[in-house]
Amino acid sequence: MLSLTWAILSALTLSVSAGNKIWDGSFNPFTTATDFDKWDWSTPVGTYQWYIHGSQSTSRYLAVSSDYKNPAMSSEQRGLKLTIDGTSNWNGQTLERTELIPQTSSNLGSGNLFYHFSVKRSSTNPPDSTLEHQVCFFESHFTELKYGVGSNPTSLTWMISGAEQWNIPFDANTWFNFAYDIDFSAGTVGLWASTGSDPLKKVVQNRSAPTSTNSADWHLGVLRIVTNQTPEDWYFSGVYVENGPITTAIGSGGSPPSSSPPASTSPSTTQPTTTQAPTTTTAGPTQTQWGQCGGVGWTGPTVCASPFTCTPVSPPYYSQCI
Repeated sequence: MLSLTWAILSALTLSVSAGNKIWDGSFNPFTTATDFDKWDWSTPVGTYQWYIHGSQSTSRYLAVSSDYKNPAMSSEQRGLKLTIDGTSNWNGQTLERTELIPQTSSNLGSGNLFYHFSVKRSSTNPPDSTLEHQVCFFESHFTELKYGVGSNPTSLTWMISGAEQWNIPFDANTWFNFAYDIDFSAGTVGLWASTGSDPLKKVVQNRSAPTSTNSADWHLGVLRIVTNQTPEDWYFSGVYVENGPITTAIGSGGSPPSSSPPASTSPSTTQPTTTQAPTTTTAGPTQTQWGQCGGVGWTGPTVCASPFTCTPVSPPYYSQCI
């Protein structure tokens, strides 16, 4: 009887150890790529906004299948394969982008929230480590993953405001699980990570960051700096946002949890650039907040609407109104 009581108490403890999911980015509702096309500005249906992509059909950039999910996530039916290639220039930009944004009325920018996602690459159409990639980022870039930059270009590198904090080799056919630990009230962000089916472990304690979001400016996807014709495939699974405490379990499938955290490196001392793009008072169109305002090959507006400033995000290729 005593053992049964302890079992019940343990189960109750586990049941309350996880947070409350406030936005679910699972791909279960999407049976084909055309399901993403049901969303538009006049009919904002579904869980994702789908407008940052190239000029071709959605099926060129997005695909859903059970083969594309993390096998450890038993509750998921499908994962996402996301492609960028030489047609992925969006809205006249010189950059290549395929990105999804939450479609939600939930407040995704207050309190202590955890932005969960898993990402993988394969040996087919792998990312080019000689080019900078921005992965799963906010418009202001206060935190994001990058690939092709930093002290280890072949690693996934986690950054705060452009400064390298932690990285892990981006090996093929391995699922990398992440949660951005964002305390919007305190203005801090930390990182949880694991691989495969291993539970998340905190790999970077929360550090100061200019945390802010309008609840619809987190980009699930990839921005590749510099136009390149070579296609790249990225895979995503396990996408959701919850409030605390964090859910560390990945799922019931796959390999058993390991006893050690994922490999990492010491935080880099690299500091974010503070160079300001030159401003001008020349009459002409102005760019809105978060829009591109400069970079190699950019021919659009270079002046930001007040009170925003054209700021290099990935110099010399990309500047943004912040």
